Amino acid sequence: MTSPREPVLVAGGGWAGLSAAATLAQQGVPVRLVEAARQLGGRARRVRLGDFAVDNGQHLLIGAYRETLALMQQVGVTLNDRFLRTPLHLESWQDRRRVLRLRAPRLPEPFHLLVALLHARGLSLRDRWRALRFGAFIQRRRGELADDCTVAELLHGHGQTAATVRMLWEPLCLATLNTPVAEASAQIFVRVLYEALFRFHGDSDLLFAHGDLGTLLPDPALDYIESRGGTVQLGKRVTALHVDDARLRGVELDGEPVPATRLILAVSPEQCLALCRPHAALATLAHDLAQLDYQPICTVYLQYSPDTRLPRPAIGIVGGLCQWLFDRRHAGEAGRMAAVISADGPHMDMDNAELIAAVREEIARVRPHWPAPRDARVIREKRATFACRAGIATLRPAAATPVAGLYLAGDYTDTGYPATLEGAVRSGRLAARQILETQQEEPT
Repeated sequence: MTSPREPVLVAGGGWAGLSAAATLAQQGVPVRLVEAARQLGGRARRVRLGDFAVDNGQHLLIGAYRETLALMQQVGVTLNDRFLRTPLHLESWQDRRRVLRLRAPRLPEPFHLLVALLHARGLSLRDRWRALRFGAFIQRRRGELADDCTVAELLHGHGQTAATVRMLWEPLCLATLNTPVAEASAQIFVRVLYEALFRFHGDSDLLFAHGDLGTLLPDPALDYIESRGGTVQLGKRVTALHVDDARLRGVELDGEPVPATRLILAVSPEQCLALCRPHAALATLAHDLAQLDYQPICTVYLQYSPDTRLPRPAIGIVGGLCQWLFDRRHAGEAGRMAAVISADGPHMDMDNAELIAAVREEIARVRPHWPAPRDARVIREKRATFACRAGIATLRPAAATPVAGLYLAGDYTDTGYPATLEGAVRSGRLAARQILETQQEEPT
């Protein structure tokens, strides 16, 4: 029998591992979190590039991220102080023209979306009518599709026009699934649209953080875990699992054996695969993890003069490399813009200088009156997310594994959500709750 006071080992200090550790600590369970890097946050953290201190990619939260927002409140973050919260407002530009404007009023659901689509500028009456019919389909299905297909196939089957796909559905698909509509999972896309647009009008709100990513979760979560008796160690990596008779017996931390009977692996799927592959009990899991593909995200940060600003905290860009341009003024970074390029494409063959030049040219076409940027830096995450393709559900592992005491957390696990901050947090809380349930079932 496992001692209730034996610490649960959490490997990985990204948002999945932090959410798992904080959930356990809340219930008085001793936790030991180890992170291989010298900084918490994983792919959503603050990094320094010379004189630049920037987030490791531009992230946007929405009101539907219930688990993430609840976790932040749990660890002491005051949401009203930490976010600029605005109703859904999508504005896209192509060259010097605004080609789409969609604003959701403060009305009960689904009337907020109905009014937004009816009054959307840049879409014809036919476009808007068909988009409304597609929305009604999503609401009737409550975000559930029995069979998966690509988003492109789903949109074609529901008569979505080329203009609506290009200006509305494809940018939303890239922003949420980081996968092009021709490949992306319709099941996951429909679920995301339902949760963001059809359950409650506040779910579609856009949340822009005041400050960097570290202040949203990594820093307060560290204080929360340690204040409840947990320990957090940086520069420590799980290098091997000790498994006997399909039960976890221990791990190796940087080659040193450590007893452990409860472990949440909140590491990347590649690291998880390397740890699971040597063990026969985890052969199926390892096989599925080996089938995952990945998509990149590039963020180009450009520093303009401090009085340079967008009319909105973020706008879309149609017809170029960039899909979104964020004004970082709300984060206390006046004049700094973050240009986001989701998924694979020709930009991945450019070096940083070429990419910066191409992005500068695109922004200059949208905002020709802006001065030249004073500085620019590139953040490339070549494996930012798993490729959220049709049929991906068959490869995503559950939190519990065939090895007793071993659990998985990470945005790639079976949360039903794409690889977002919300997906990571959901996975960590799910793994922690399964440990809590197992502990309650054990005889005393």
